[in-house]
Amino acid sequence: MQIYEELQARGLLAQVTSEEEIRELVNNGKATFYIGFDPTADSLHVGHFMALLLMKRLQMAGNRPIALVGGGTGMIGDPSGRQDLRKMMTMEMIDHNCECFKKQMSRFIEFGEGKAQMVNNADWLRDLNYIEFIRDIGAHFSVNNMLRAKCYEQRMEKGLSFLEFNYMIMQAYDFLCLYEKYGCNMQFGGDDQWSNMLAGTELIRKKLGKDAHAMTITLLLNSEGKKMGKTAKGAVWLDPDKTSPYDFYQYWRNVADDDVLKCLRMLTFLPLEQIDEMDKWEGSQLNEAKSILAYELTSLVHGSDEADKARAGAQALFTAAGGAMDNVPESPLSDDDFTEDGTIDILAVLTKSGLVTSRSEARRAVQQGGVTVDGEKITDIAKSYAKEDLKEAKLVKRGKKSFKKVVYKA
Repeated sequence: MQIYEELQARGLLAQVTSEEEIRELVNNGKATFYIGFDPTADSLHVGHFMALLLMKRLQMAGNRPIALVGGGTGMIGDPSGRQDLRKMMTMEMIDHNCECFKKQMSRFIEFGEGKAQMVNNADWLRDLNYIEFIRDIGAHFSVNNMLRAKCYEQRMEKGLSFLEFNYMIMQAYDFLCLYEKYGCNMQFGGDDQWSNMLAGTELIRKKLGKDAHAMTITLLLNSEGKKMGKTAKGAVWLDPDKTSPYDFYQYWRNVADDDVLKCLRMLTFLPLEQIDEMDKWEGSQLNEAKSILAYELTSLVHGSDEADKARAGAQALFTAAGGAMDNVPESPLSDDDFTEDGTIDILAVLTKSGLVTSRSEARRAVQQGGVTVDGEKITDIAKSYAKEDLKEAKLVKRGKKSFKKVVYKA
């Protein structure tokens, strides 16, 4: 199976322009393609994961990726799928985030001479002459067509700012610049980016003539992938200092039954034949499929050693105490975490360990019978522990799947 057909079989492609030409370029390793990443934080999250893995697959097949970081577009903010204006960032914040992105991307994509490139659209957007830009580029855009675009749909309901309205033109201009400067002949993006991407393809043809070949592909679930990055506790980051390898593992270990095979196909490099066999799995076998998914993805992001530790920590839940505690994620307590009388209550233990986000959430967890300490169910919200009690680690569990090793360290 060639790469284009594999991408289809894995459910990664939704819409394309010029399919036969795209198939020909991709299968013969002749595509120079880009995917854009706006630096809205100092870490990528799992919503970017699919795009990174797609770049890796295509590079392995001989194609050349361009990772475009939005040092310019990040100053506006993508309005796609949003109900409010993005928080404005300083140039210093944006530039810092761009640097962080490259370090993380290097785990997936091979950068270097003749290989992948990281390009920053700040290079051509930040110093634009506005009048010249509007005369040269803006004249090719129909406001009527732009207002019908899906990327503006939600923002139109609450009021679309002129700042955000420029985003489509800027993104289209990115493709033109990449086409002219780097020979980029293809763009990939989420299904929520389709309007912006088509605008880029059309701009190239209008500016450079009908013979200019620029092609567009959207990923089937990239916008859904962005939702993957959010949980009740916040984003699931690729940076281990923001989301630990263990928590990353647990995130994928706990995906819904209906999503596990879809994630295995789209996000892992396991052979499709092996994944197809799992279609027959039911009940406890689905849990095994989830464990395979969690291990494969944790290994891709954090390395096999961290994946081994995360898997061992998860398995510790189902084994006896003692040595099995070694790989359980630890939450150390210091003197500052205890009250003046040298104690800490169960609500503070749950909060400081990160098992809950607030004391009110901790209170509900205890009252609903969902908290245990070393196997003992805790029902009293006033239950307290002295420093002496916690000199040896205790296994604190909230529900069936969240747990931490809590220990006092002077």
